[in-house]
Amino acid sequence: MNSFSSALGLHYICPTNSSKTNNMKRSLFLVTLLLSIVLPAFADDFSYQDGRASLSPYPTDRAAREFPDSLTPIFVNHVGRHGSRYPAGSLHTMMMKHALDKADSLNTITPLGKQLLEEVDAVIETTAGRWGALDSIGESEHRNIAERLFRSCPELLDSARVVAISSYSPRSIKSMYAFLHRLTELSSNIDATAASGRRFNPLMRNFDEDEAYKSFRTDTAYLATYNRFLSGNITIDPLLRVLGENYPLDYDTTADLALAEYYVSAGMNAMGLTSDASQYFTIEEYRNLWSIFNFRQYLLYSASTLSSRPAEIAAPLLQDIVMTADSVLTGKLHIAAKFRFGHAETLMPLLALMQLPGCHYLTNYFDTVADEWKDFASFPMAANLQLVYFKAPSGRIYVRGDLNERPVNLIPGKPIYVEWNDLRSYWLGLLPLE
Repeated sequence: MNSFSSALGLHYICPTNSSKTNNMKRSLFLVTLLLSIVLPAFADDFSYQDGRASLSPYPTDRAAREFPDSLTPIFVNHVGRHGSRYPAGSLHTMMMKHALDKADSLNTITPLGKQLLEEVDAVIETTAGRWGALDSIGESEHRNIAERLFRSCPELLDSARVVAISSYSPRSIKSMYAFLHRLTELSSNIDATAASGRRFNPLMRNFDEDEAYKSFRTDTAYLATYNRFLSGNITIDPLLRVLGENYPLDYDTTADLALAEYYVSAGMNAMGLTSDASQYFTIEEYRNLWSIFNFRQYLLYSASTLSSRPAEIAAPLLQDIVMTADSVLTGKLHIAAKFRFGHAETLMPLLALMQLPGCHYLTNYFDTVADEWKDFASFPMAANLQLVYFKAPSGRIYVRGDLNERPVNLIPGKPIYVEWNDLRSYWLGLLPLE
């Protein structure tokens, strides 16, 4: 490794017995990286668990919350992501499988590569016929969230009418039913109504509906910004450790393959398999690869200086949250809770539009995104926003917001418990002008 690449923190292993063509491809790949590299400052507190990103299972250190005795819970507005699932698709897993099998046939594969191949085969075997499906971990996550909510306000939910909706995705539907089933196990007096389907797309899958947003996804500004960040943070060292120094890397697919190795590792825990990422990646490499995944989600599903549209697609959902609360509080709708089940791509735009801490960050310095907008902190599997409405002895209505069952400031500079009229006005002021 030359002094220039070492100073930049770029790890590169030069093969000793490769062909001139392969050497040239690798050199070109290295030069491309060096020319565009913009490495973010490395955070000392970043862990391998953090590197699982939004592919991480829901935190297990949650307990039923306690609310002030002076406040009476009267309604719950809930938006959640589906629970832990099998890999959403086979693309990255099969890409890694093909490369490892090829390395094995060429006799370039390393002992570590053979170990990874066994893990990849385990993913394929476990997931066969179930790509993207909710697994037992995901069901348990939603059952536990439902139980803790019930334990927090049994007086509201014990003999209540509740309604739930979900996207048409089977993993969201199953998450909804796991949640409701646990509630009805805790109280046979609960009257639960559930519905799903494409008619809820404007609320739960507006990323499929909004034409301006779909145009943004193909916009040259987005693609160029993402590709620059990708080039500046990708590393091929982990690939070479498993495929071998003499593996004939294809310049056109090397970055995709490097990310595929990361995706396979990061997503295994959500499907009940274990993998020690530290065997395959240094913590610096893992953070760099995670930062690429994190940055892509940030650009696509949160407001940024490139476009506000990824957040604005959540406007119908925010309006639904406000209108549902209005209907309940004015006595037009008699329900104790409304539960909504969608996707990370449902929750990310909503929380960005609400400008919740850690979920909304505007900057022209994209190398700082990984320090301020962290998918693993806010959007694990089964991520959820619970808005609990309370009546005070004075008759005033207060709202408390909990992100992943931890209190969050709904209005900057305001207390955790905020008056509904203030919150309502604040949210309506955040809606885009159409």
